[in-house]
Amino acid sequence: MRILVCVKRVPAPGARINVTADGQAVDAAHLGFTTSPHEECALEEAVQITERLGGEVTVMTLGPAAAEEQLRYAASVGAHRFVLVPITEVDWDPQRTAAALADAIGDLEAADGPFDLVLFGNESADAGGFQVGVRVAHALGRPIVNGIKGIDVGGDPEAQSSETGDVPEGQVAARREIDGGFEVYRVPMPAVLGVKEGINLPRYPTMKGRLASKKAEVAVDERTAEAGGQGRVRLHRPEEQVSETVILGTGPEAAPAVVDLLEELGVFQ
Repeated sequence: MRILVCVKRVPAPGARINVTADGQAVDAAHLGFTTSPHEECALEEAVQITERLGGEVTVMTLGPAAAEEQLRYAASVGAHRFVLVPITEVDWDPQRTAAALADAIGDLEAADGPFDLVLFGNESADAGGFQVGVRVAHALGRPIVNGIKGIDVGGDPEAQSSETGDVPEGQVAARREIDGGFEVYRVPMPAVLGVKEGINLPRYPTMKGRLASKKAEVAVDERTAEAGGQGRVRLHRPEEQVSETVILGTGPEAAPAVVDLLEELGVFQ
């Protein structure tokens, strides 16, 4: 199996996000960065598949030079090859990003053959555009299914679940959650899948993996692409919702205040 995973460098979840004065970018002065969570799960799924079936995992990212950190993280958890498509701007629009990634993937496949699977996160944790994976799949002329919470590859001894049944060689069964169950899509490979967080529990890097990642070779693929029709107007940071805790009292003396509060909330009719 040859699997390509596209990842994105994003601010660490839970961090306080500030916006630059011009409203065009996130102020990264005091931010930590990580791999977008959906894509972290896509990487783990790719590594698990190749551990069972053999093959290699290539990880690609389009981003600043600092995004090499995310590629080395991928190396520490079992990926094999790494490609950085560097940009100097804060971010590219989805059309431009997809065009550059599709071209870069095309060159890799021209040299080494097609990837059986190309995995994206369902959407990035920062922009949340839901577009890049779909646009890349369209450019490559391949089927895509988004919102994936299960992947069964034909020929995999573990691809014998009650939801998908036997998956023929050359196909992949992709499961997507719906109310009360799953939708199952069987598509021929090569294919593109958009993975959702929760498909697995990503592993932590081992010390051996971290040390090996420092020696990983990162290929730099300089790309240009025309800007698309979408443009950023400005980023807006909503006002924080401040909540206060009021102690109504202690012991039996608090009972009247509790009753008054329940009446105010409409609990008592």
